[in-house]
Amino acid sequence: MKSFYKIIVLILVLLTSIKQYGQHHSTMTVELNSENKTLTIVQEMTFFNQSNDTLTSIVLNDWNNAYSNKNTPLAKRFSDEFYRGFHLAKEAERGSTKNLTITDKSQFVLTWERTEKNPDFIVVKLDHPIFPNQKISLHLSYITKIPSDKFTKYGYNDKGEMNLKNWFLTPARYENHDFIRYSNNNLDDISNAVSDFDIDLKIPATLEATSDLNNNSPIKREGFSIYKLFGKNRTDFSLFIESKSSFISFKNSTNEVLTNLKENKLSAVQKAIIMDRVMIYVTKQIGQYPHEKIIVSQTDYERNPFYGLNQLPSFLSLFPDEFIFEIKFLKTYLNTYLKNSLRLNPRNDNWIYDGIQVYAMMKYIDENHPNTKMFGSISKFKLLKSYNLTNLDFNEQYSYFYMLMARKNLDQPLGDPKNTLIKFNEQIASKYRAGLSLLYLDDYLNQNTVNNSIRQFYLQNKEKQTSRNDFEILLKSNTNKDINWFFKTIISSRDIIDYKFSHVSRTQDSITFSVKSKTGALVPIPVYGIKKGEVVFKKWLDIPEIDSSFTIERQNVDKIVLNYKNEVPEYNLRNNWKSLRSFYPNNRPVKFNFMKDLEDPYYNQILYVPSLTYNLYDGLSPGLRLHNKTILDKPFIFDINPSYSTKTNNFSGSGWFAISQNYRDSRLYNMRYSLSGSYFHYAPDAYYQKINPMVQMRIRQENFRDNRKQLIMLRQVVVNREKSAFVVDNSTENYSVFDAKYFNSRTEVTNHFSFTSDIQIASKFGKIASELEYRKLFENNLQINLRLYAGSFLYNKTDSDFFSFALDRPTDYLFDYGYYGRSESTGLFSQQFILSEGGFKSKLATPYANQWITTVNGSFNIWNWVEIYGDLGLVKNKDLDPKFVYDSGIRLNLVTDYFELYFPVYSNNGWEIAQNNYNEKIRFLVTFSPKTLINLFNRKWF
Repeated sequence: MKSFYKIIVLILVLLTSIKQYGQHHSTMTVELNSENKTLTIVQEMTFFNQSNDTLTSIVLNDWNNAYSNKNTPLAKRFSDEFYRGFHLAKEAERGSTKNLTITDKSQFVLTWERTEKNPDFIVVKLDHPIFPNQKISLHLSYITKIPSDKFTKYGYNDKGEMNLKNWFLTPARYENHDFIRYSNNNLDDISNAVSDFDIDLKIPATLEATSDLNNNSPIKREGFSIYKLFGKNRTDFSLFIESKSSFISFKNSTNEVLTNLKENKLSAVQKAIIMDRVMIYVTKQIGQYPHEKIIVSQTDYERNPFYGLNQLPSFLSLFPDEFIFEIKFLKTYLNTYLKNSLRLNPRNDNWIYDGIQVYAMMKYIDENHPNTKMFGSISKFKLLKSYNLTNLDFNEQYSYFYMLMARKNLDQPLGDPKNTLIKFNEQIASKYRAGLSLLYLDDYLNQNTVNNSIRQFYLQNKEKQTSRNDFEILLKSNTNKDINWFFKTIISSRDIIDYKFSHVSRTQDSITFSVKSKTGALVPIPVYGIKKGEVVFKKWLDIPEIDSSFTIERQNVDKIVLNYKNEVPEYNLRNNWKSLRSFYPNNRPVKFNFMKDLEDPYYNQILYVPSLTYNLYDGLSPGLRLHNKTILDKPFIFDINPSYSTKTNNFSGSGWFAISQNYRDSRLYNMRYSLSGSYFHYAPDAYYQKINPMVQMRIRQENFRDNRKQLIMLRQVVVNREKSAFVVDNSTENYSVFDAKYFNSRTEVTNHFSFTSDIQIASKFGKIASELEYRKLFENNLQINLRLYAGSFLYNKTDSDFFSFALDRPTDYLFDYGYYGRSESTGLFSQQFILSEGGFKSKLATPYANQWITTVNGSFNIWNWVEIYGDLGLVKNKDLDPKFVYDSGIRLNLVTDYFELYFPVYSNNGWEIAQNNYNEKIRFLVTFSPKTLINLFNRKWF
């Protein structure tokens, strides 16, 4: 019996020892050189093998080294998202880890490697293997060069102050028999193993340090201060070094918050009341924060703002100052709270972080601000009462941000790794849908099942490393309902949900109806009974098959509605209701709104917008644009824009109709069928009519982040032109051209490549052409632009150059280009340049080719946006030898493809810069299209 007790005691001692020594530990001495922006680090790292595997090497995260050159995964991510700042930065602004030496306890120098492909983690080769439950002590010495904060908001600023993140070496997370090797993609998802830290930080006496690690009062020495920082069970921590600390401290019964969130209009007391309310709520909702201090910084908020709120102009006071501070603090506090507490894989299991954060925020709003609208006080204006946008409750906006991507067919599965998400999904849409999904599950399960599961899961994370499987097991164990659909459909797929009533009948006492899934996705959905706008009953329907029938008590309702309060993230709400009244019209009434609005499922919306167009012959043309394009994409769109020509005193305008069809599981992801028409003047005394039926097929890569896009376009262009006394060559007034085009492009900051092939068939001619474009930004910041164009007639029965290939100014017989004076041969409007066909900037003696043409256009920058350009080509006309043509000059590339100026210097015409009337030779490219300019800024998101 005694021996039995001895064994029990021994086991308890061993378990206690394992728990005591079961963490990695780093003791660091860190000295800041504020002039060189470097940290000299001496680090004693104790690595404990907590796995059941024998390790011969260990992996250390070195994310600061991701800033070391222009070819790291971080640099490629910047280029992919059209951020030029990192590529154009000075060498002194970059970060790196240098002079690294690693020795073991016996002073044996260990070898390590860092590959060019993955410079942000290192693999340390061990002299002796580490067996399970054994540890090894490593001595590391290195210098960390801190990058500028202009890239990611982490680093040093213009004042020499620092916001430090991921600046030291630390063991990577170990799971599934291997270390996690993640590169820095500016996603705040470093996968560190849990460690204890003891740090002696030495900084100049003129600076102050703030951290969420525990610390004693700094030791003052001559010229510098020493901070002793320490913390246990950390995967990460924050460190700010400033001239004077910008943080204020607030303590309550739960923990201490250090914050420098900007909100100067509130007093310290007002901020304290708000912070206390948020902290108590989060502790109650999720659990007790495991550390004594937490930092809620302005930088962290700016990196992950509340989208929608942060986009509003500062002069608009739609919300009280207290509410704005409350939302900012709540979002940032929750984000930091979860990142520092949950021991998840932050890249692969990111949906859990996002889901709990947004779920808790929505619950907080329901509890504390239930009557707040999406646009705050603006919803009280009587003039705006008819807008769906201003009537939405604050929490309803989350669904629309997700649906924005779903309607574009760009949404991605919630369970996908964070680094595979396109930027809008990573920062907005997927975050919001994750929270909506947990709220959906909570509503379906009821009895606070999701709340309780979150609290239990949070407690689990204090004891062990966790994963999404643990969260799934917990949720399933807390309910008797089958929720496999939640993880299979909602989390792990991009299946869209869309239900409708397929059959409805009623008696005095009951309603029998069928619910059909239009997409095949079978998930629960609620049905509501509505009477005079009030909810009479709500019942959750478990949908067993694609078309399912139900019978429920009528309870004297006059309407039944599926998903009335949008609990389910449903693709289309416009087919969700049925009237039970006799002779009640089911057609939605028409509602007119000015400018723009969100989709309202209960109305047919028509939006009207004053318009103003211009060309030389119609002059300023005011008009009224009528369309149904709400913020969310629709399968059917019309856009009609009649206008009045002030120069001709006649009506003009354009219009189009389009039907779009999305394909969810195919690289051919969208088909669009459209019919457009326009009526404008192409000369002072003559108009043109254009009718254009068209089919477009859009193709993308399987990897949504890949910027390669393909398009196949088939159209018939029918043009009727009135004769003009001002245009010499107008022998062909009416014609019809079949046009087939293929586009293939891949664009980012450092590389652009595009290929276009075009074939046109008409009664009097047939032609084929191809175009290649290549743009490269080199490491020395030299940028080169190259373009090759080649075209040939298959047959040509025309007797003019109207359909010929143009060297410098296409005739635009398909009326595709935005010419302001398309028939001008002299004057300012004739100098408008559109890069097409030959692409020449100088006007030469052979402006057309009626047989074939080949040209090469090139340019490279000599200083910022100043470039040298040159064009070469061969022009072949019938019965003539090919003509060699060339030109050169200076290009001011102010905004590529949107605002450019060309100054010819030398060409077949000789030294143009020395010739008379040089101002008439200058060419300009100006784009006024709002849609085109908006695309310039949107491309980094989509």
